[in-house]
Amino acid sequence: MEAEQPNVAQFKELVKNPNDGPVVMLNLLKFKTEGGAASYARYAEEVDRFLKDVGGIITYMGKMKELLIGHETWDAVILVQYPSRKAYLRMVNDPDYLEIHKYREAAIDRSVLYATDEMDGRELFTLGT
Repeated sequence: MEAEQPNVAQFKELVKNPNDGPVVMLNLLKFKTEGGAASYARYAEEVDRFLKDVGGIITYMGKMKELLIGHETWDAVILVQYPSRKAYLRMVNDPDYLEIHKYREAAIDRSVLYATDEMDGRELFTLGT
């Protein structure tokens, strides 16, 4: 379950990031074959109150269909917006949240989690320079 291990260096960058505006977390999820989706459903039910407590909202949930480019398969994508990185960190460090996180851990075969910042169209042309 290498994908489930937090990237410590990137978490440190998230903590140090000076952007105090909204952040959207991109979740790519591959569930375990046996009971993964059910366990994630339980996690989703439980996490709702923690999201509300920090002002987070799920802006999109989707199931994967046709893979048009690439070869890595996923079961679901979820976009969650938080008012700030600090709000996200407050949630994931809440001891009560850590108790329910076991349902997510039991559900996931592999995952990707990206913190993203909104950009305007002009920024796209300067990426990678």
